[in-house]
Amino acid sequence: MSQTLDQFKEYLHKMKQYEHVLTLLYWDLQTLTPEKGVEAHMSAITYFSSESFRLSTADEYGQMLRTLSEPEEFDALDEAMQLTVRRYSRDYERFKRVPADFFADYTETKARSEKAWEKAKRSADFDQFAPYLEKVISMTKEYVHYMEPDEDPYEVLLDMYEEGIDGDTIDRVFEELKEGLLPLLAKIEARPRPDLSALEGSYDIAAQKKVQQMLLEYIGFDADAGATAESEHPFTTELCIGDVRVTNHYKENDPISAIFSAIHEGGHAIFGQNVDPAYEDTAAGQVNLMGLHESQSRFFENILGRRRSFWVPIYDRLGEILPQFKEVPLDTFYRAINDVHPSMIRTEADEVTYCLHIILRYEMEKAIFRDNVPVSDLPQLWNDKMEELLGIRPANDGEGILQDMHWSDGSFGYFPSYLLGSMYDGMFLEALEKEKGSVDAILEDGRIREITAWLNENIHRHGSLYTSSEVLRRVCKKELSARPLLDYFYQKYENLD
Repeated sequence: MSQTLDQFKEYLHKMKQYEHVLTLLYWDLQTLTPEKGVEAHMSAITYFSSESFRLSTADEYGQMLRTLSEPEEFDALDEAMQLTVRRYSRDYERFKRVPADFFADYTETKARSEKAWEKAKRSADFDQFAPYLEKVISMTKEYVHYMEPDEDPYEVLLDMYEEGIDGDTIDRVFEELKEGLLPLLAKIEARPRPDLSALEGSYDIAAQKKVQQMLLEYIGFDADAGATAESEHPFTTELCIGDVRVTNHYKENDPISAIFSAIHEGGHAIFGQNVDPAYEDTAAGQVNLMGLHESQSRFFENILGRRRSFWVPIYDRLGEILPQFKEVPLDTFYRAINDVHPSMIRTEADEVTYCLHIILRYEMEKAIFRDNVPVSDLPQLWNDKMEELLGIRPANDGEGILQDMHWSDGSFGYFPSYLLGSMYDGMFLEALEKEKGSVDAILEDGRIREITAWLNENIHRHGSLYTSSEVLRRVCKKELSARPLLDYFYQKYENLD
């Protein structure tokens, strides 16, 4: 091992310590920080972000990257370290172009914007949030321009969340999916909706939390390498492979929302917990391929969790924790969790119309970054697109443009990864059943951990060593297509009584 490589690994570990502190601060800000502690927390976030940024742009760091990029050094590195040198060299050149003062201001602006969004969402008042959003959009454009002055800003953002998948590819597969979905949705809506009145009632929040713990354990979440909390918007945070945390949001009159948030975030966490520990402190261990990450959360949530067979072994346990479900037949519950109809809230949408929710947000982001639509016009545009794609119109901004937190922290380009992940799932399902046989048979036997192990082996352990496109070729032997997901939808919903 070369002296430069030893120094580089020590430097990476130092950078990781700052990232660890920052991640913990963000987690705490969104879960436990009291109102009077917000200012101090944001000050700490700004400080540690600035220090982390300083380390990532230091001359000595750049020199190590240049040395390790030399052919004789680079060829001697293992695959994970080659990826690290290649990706971090790109990031180093990008970040060196960003003024440190601007980065600190951008970081603080996003943190303040997140808290402003929380208040605006609770009061369904976009005007409260608009000035913050306007500043975040402006600064995000400026940030990307510093990094890649000659590139389309939105293309850069898309690549930051799903490397190697460009706008043309997304346009193609999203259009393919939309053309296939709309006729299916029309067929489903022509049928009478199921009677779900048996599910109405009040469900104890403490008991709902116990359901989450049961579900997480069942699907393979390692409680010794994770933790749970509450937040306004469910999310997963990865501090390290041995500490991956999930949050949930509970509603007294809607236990199904928290049930599927638990399974969804559990899928994210299982991915993070099962990356090869050898990749810690490398680019392979930092899973920033969000389409691939979303594929795992949505595979557990939808491909597995919305099957009747998933619930056969554990439905009695659900009733033991939430006694109301003892009075709800499994078939009624199954129809409830697969009740397809247009609805306002993305995170509570069925798996079919969810796709249209993402297409809406993708079109909104293109309007923001390519058409420069003013912030003041965004609520109206959102409502118009909701009506165009789903045939419904929000009654207020809380169930419209304010429902997601992503834009408040500058996460533009993230939304397409949700739908890309669903498309990957259609392909992973084909590959899984080809190798392991019927998923329903495995689930009915209570052998879900066999599926989790298959995902661990084929996807999770590699972290982000391979791009999503490379994973599809390795696991599915195919290029990206919407067809497998459409086949899954048609097979399921044309036969659903």
